[in-house]
Amino acid sequence: MDKKYTIKDIAKMAGVSKGTVDRVLHNRGKVSPTALEKINEVLNVINYEPNLIARNLKNTKIYRICVLLPDPEIDSFWLPCVNGIQEAVKEFKAYNVVIETHYFNPESTKSFLDTNETVIAQSPDAVLLAPLFHKETLEIVKQYAELGIMVNTFNNQVESDAITSFVGQDLYKSGRVAASLMNLILTEGPIAIVHIDESLKNAVHMQEKEKGFRNYFDEKNLTNFSLMTLKIKYPNVEHKFLSFLEEYPNLKGVFITTSKAYQIASILSKKDKKIALIGYDLVEKNVNYLNQGLVHFLIHQNQKRQAYLGVSTLVEHFLYRKEIPETILLPIDIINVENASFYIS
Repeated sequence: MDKKYTIKDIAKMAGVSKGTVDRVLHNRGKVSPTALEKINEVLNVINYEPNLIARNLKNTKIYRICVLLPDPEIDSFWLPCVNGIQEAVKEFKAYNVVIETHYFNPESTKSFLDTNETVIAQSPDAVLLAPLFHKETLEIVKQYAELGIMVNTFNNQVESDAITSFVGQDLYKSGRVAASLMNLILTEGPIAIVHIDESLKNAVHMQEKEKGFRNYFDEKNLTNFSLMTLKIKYPNVEHKFLSFLEEYPNLKGVFITTSKAYQIASILSKKDKKIALIGYDLVEKNVNYLNQGLVHFLIHQNQKRQAYLGVSTLVEHFLYRKEIPETILLPIDIINVENASFYIS
């Protein structure tokens, strides 16, 4: 952990009194040019951040926040979350707070549970959790609550009294947004709602997106469309989707509820078929197919911002006693080939 510099430390390093350092930090009273120069030299060396250190001086407790995140080496969707967490770590480095990230295999409930046990053993003050597995999340957050450990979630919303806050999007409404976009592209025909790699019955985020998508067509009474659900998992994605195309040769549109739109786009790139394709997230492969015109729209979930806000709200709660909002909803950003470059750093 980075050293937390106090007024006493700075005074000793500069060879001046604590009172002199206090006057410089708070811009009050007179200080000799020589003393001012010495103190400024020290502040430059230690990369002094005034607001953070000044407030940190009054609080000696070190808070531990653990973030549980799917391994981005396995699913690149989560890589921006790592960047968001690192941004928070950098911003709050002068506080008495330790932020640690623990990775689990997004394809294994056992890995998820084992990683949570590792975190529990560290007795953190709070946990920020990406609740990929609904059933297991409900079990684990009860354990945290019994131990007095605060839990915030992001990306996927889980209803539980043991969870303090959720950061993310309204996934039901994002499904409706995807449906409205599909209705702009098409006038009729069969549309497939495709869930890739995750167990639908244990993945509320995919269920909510499908509910929103279907509700839009039902509410608008768009009877010229027919909706079907397809669940496929690696390594059978291509085989099962090609079989589905043979069964429904007049398929007009595909809505993918995860960040795996590129897997369907890759299959369609080998076929002479014009099918409207809408998915989620600006992972590199998705953007490549968006630029090629094989993906029509992507819904940006801004997972980097989600992770950052998840951490920062916890830090500000512990240090400033700020109330944590029960829900922080981010905008549902619609990305096409014309504006994608503005969202990619």
